[in-house]
Amino acid sequence: MDVRMPGMDGLTTAGRLLRAAGAPKVVMLTTFDLDEYVHEALRLGAVGFLLKDTPPRELITAVRTVATGNAMLSPAVLKRLIGSFVHKAPSRAEAARERLAALTAREDDVIRALARGLSNAEIGRELKLSEPTVKAHVSRLLAKLGLAYRVQAAILVHDADLS
Repeated sequence: MDVRMPGMDGLTTAGRLLRAAGAPKVVMLTTFDLDEYVHEALRLGAVGFLLKDTPPRELITAVRTVATGNAMLSPAVLKRLIGSFVHKAPSRAEAARERLAALTAREDDVIRALARGLSNAEIGRELKLSEPTVKAHVSRLLAKLGLAYRVQAAILVHDADLS
């Protein structure tokens, strides 16, 4: 199926076909080598994305490959897809730092002390805060980060390489 077709574009058509019971396997065959088309086609359930300059023998191989239950991507598309995945996937430390960026400066001080294993009383003494204030900061930062326990916060700080 081509990405651009008269009447209804290929992505919309593929999406409708692939939602139907007993849906056929869909391979996109197009001159439009754009990442957003590739991503959308794969998200919709297409099992292949080939370019129209694919040699005829490779088209036949692609159809056979898809018929056996495997996927087939044009080599140029596959190379870009892998490259974008590798370059966009944040490391564990980067992902943890991104989550921690939502904290205020004071919450950051509290979570770092918490990650060192300090109690609320010890954090309060170190940061010159009352224990109820520390407890409020801990509760707020746990909620903000979607965490249930102090140990999860400590692990997040450790993952971010900030401990």
